[in-house]
Amino acid sequence: MRLMRLGDAGSEVPVALVAGRHLDLRPITADIDGAFLGAGGLDRVRAELASLPELAGAAGLRVGAPVARPQAVFCIGMNYAAHAAESGAEPPSVPIVFLKTPNTIVGPCDDVVLPPGSTRTDWEVELAVVIGRRAAYLSSPEESLGHVAGFAVANDLSERAHQFDESGGQWSKGKIAPGFCPLGPWLVTPDEVEVRGLRLRSWVNGEPRQDSTTSDQIFDVPTLVHHLSQYAVLEAGDVIVTGTPEGVALSGRFPYLADGDVVEVEIEGLGRQRQVVRGRAGRS
Repeated sequence: MRLMRLGDAGSEVPVALVAGRHLDLRPITADIDGAFLGAGGLDRVRAELASLPELAGAAGLRVGAPVARPQAVFCIGMNYAAHAAESGAEPPSVPIVFLKTPNTIVGPCDDVVLPPGSTRTDWEVELAVVIGRRAAYLSSPEESLGHVAGFAVANDLSERAHQFDESGGQWSKGKIAPGFCPLGPWLVTPDEVEVRGLRLRSWVNGEPRQDSTTSDQIFDVPTLVHHLSQYAVLEAGDVIVTGTPEGVALSGRFPYLADGDVVEVEIEGLGRQRQVVRGRAGRS
């Protein structure tokens, strides 16, 4: 099952995408958020699909992030062996965790606005996990997928000067500019996704950048959910962004993003994003 949110930012309509039809979920819920997911909303959608009306004009509406207002966005660094190598780092022995703020979550085709004075903003295609049921101190990775609502495409945009040069030893400064985590277009439920071998790709101005699969992950999805649950209570609606493969500007092989660039990221079976980069001059 694929869920979406369509419409202007802040007033999106929740829909289920079934055989090319956008079915309006408002008879069931006002939005796709943590409260809906945590209350068994996906089961209710499955039970009532046949009675849901089609949303008129859906094809002309903006696509929003498929989950609204996550209370936390957890990110995993250096989680692909080849990306760790291109970054000059040893593969980590435990997951590297940092946070994005909820206002980094935007629609998959919203513009990317560079932070003032930015010259080192980078793209990162990533598999995102959306939590569907509260997870705290799970006893094993085998429990993890029972707490997952679904998967989505994410672009973990990163301002590298802020991440490294001005960081004080942590990464979040380079990760938390507004709009720095386009998400979607879809939330795809686990029954339709085999997460271990998904192909991830990215392009800048039509030129290929990243092309890898999740089989290169150092820590897989069940391991990450279990690991995070040992340190934080994962709430329904939370997003986990699971790391990026090789092929980013940080490698030195490609220029960083600039005003007018077009970034596209895609994950097999989860959809494709397209963002236009917009510059913003000056920094106090």
